[in-house]
Amino acid sequence: MSITANSVKVIQMLECAATAMSENRTFLIELDSVIGDGDLGITMDKGFAAAAKTARELSAEAPGSIFMKAGMAISREAPSTTGTLMATGLMRGGKAVSDRQELSASDMKVFLAAFLQGVMDRGKAKPGEKTLVDILLPAVEAMEASVTDDAALIWKQAEEGAVRGIEAAKALQAQHGKAAVFREKTVGLEDPGGRAVFLLIKSFAEALNT
Repeated sequence: MSITANSVKVIQMLECAATAMSENRTFLIELDSVIGDGDLGITMDKGFAAAAKTARELSAEAPGSIFMKAGMAISREAPSTTGTLMATGLMRGGKAVSDRQELSASDMKVFLAAFLQGVMDRGKAKPGEKTLVDILLPAVEAMEASVTDDAALIWKQAEEGAVRGIEAAKALQAQHGKAAVFREKTVGLEDPGGRAVFLLIKSFAEALNT
């Protein structure tokens, strides 16, 4: 029997993400202070707190609608570079599954692929440029390679792909934003935005596997 995620589960996914961003606020600030503006932890905490609050008010709506409106909340509350990319990803992913009342493993593949495409379109970034894309792409690839019909398990597989992406991206040189100013100095360092999107994927996996 296929295991799906309904609106209640989607709300839990966003609540878990908000908790993770809050708990990792200081860590994200420290990461971002090395090659960025140092405000990533603040914007992610603020943005996902707003997303979770919005989601809790939408229990009667379909999963895709909840994702889209949560993305809109992040866009309003955290209009930073990473905030905008996260917001765009959630909105694009939600729109891609907007006709579903429950999300299957296959729907999750569609969601995360659309999330990635939204990030690439909005950020004008490609793989290999040390951005969120380099963590999202292996997560999407892990989902697409999966044969499970379990919507919870497929997010664990995406998390494993994201872990590989984080490690591989350390060897890359930043090409976008303030980090690009540091050029070769960014090689060997972790991309802060990549860590934030990893936390999102990990949180979704945890919410669905509890």
